[in-house]
Amino acid sequence: MKKEVRTAVFDEELKIEAFRFEGILQPFPNHFHEYYVIGFVEAGERRLYCKNKEYAIHNNSIVIFNPGDNHGCVQSDRGSLDYRGFHISKETMINLAAEVMGKRELPGFSSTVIYDGELGCCLESLHKMVMKGFEGFEKEENLILMISLLIQKYGQPFENCIPECRAEIEKACAFMEAHFSEHISLDQICCYAGVSKSTLLRAFTRSRGVTPYRYLETIRINEAKKLLEKGVLPIEAAMETGFSDQSHFTNYFTSFIGLSPGAYREIFSEKNKTGGNQHGE
Repeated sequence: MKKEVRTAVFDEELKIEAFRFEGILQPFPNHFHEYYVIGFVEAGERRLYCKNKEYAIHNNSIVIFNPGDNHGCVQSDRGSLDYRGFHISKETMINLAAEVMGKRELPGFSSTVIYDGELGCCLESLHKMVMKGFEGFEKEENLILMISLLIQKYGQPFENCIPECRAEIEKACAFMEAHFSEHISLDQICCYAGVSKSTLLRAFTRSRGVTPYRYLETIRINEAKKLLEKGVLPIEAAMETGFSDQSHFTNYFTSFIGLSPGAYREIFSEKNKTGGNQHGE
């Protein structure tokens, strides 16, 4: 069986994260991120679920998730997954969009799975540069070219990619975002939103693509990432983001992100010393 390798780099110059997974068998449960994900499948076949649609992805598939897009995937063959990907924050993306479009407007991407040879070559070239710690403006050129191709071929205003939500769902989300570090109950959420439990579960899942509990856990994971990036220890990050114990936190974090909290923290712990840090396990 192929050895499992997980490698991640934060590029301080470009302000993006690059991930490479090799020999991965792990399924990824339905979740979402606060940032953009742009990935390229090098080997393996998987069933991808995104925004209530199912896709078959395999070698040369490019996947794109907007912030907030719920997604998950599982193996559909006996082989493992080899994958390259970028995580791009909204702040970085809006700066890139300003370079490309001349205006500071977040783009949205309508296609979740695409096959584009030109874009794939650009993505792979940029990814290798970032992973190897390449210095020089060719790396920045490749990033701007990649974003230009994405926006020109598949872009639309970000607001067009956000489904309409009922006021009650927005209130439920706001409550969880304000109280994620606390022990909160479904009763509390429903009381604040002004709906019954059954109504909330049906409407929320239809609107957001995940259950309220999964939404809450994803908020906690996203907040924990910010703490780990600042050097906070995993056990402290778990406590500050409302997880019941470090084991629960570690299991959730690894299943969502693909790296353990400690490995993720390590990416950023020495970035000021090296301008970027690589971690493999």
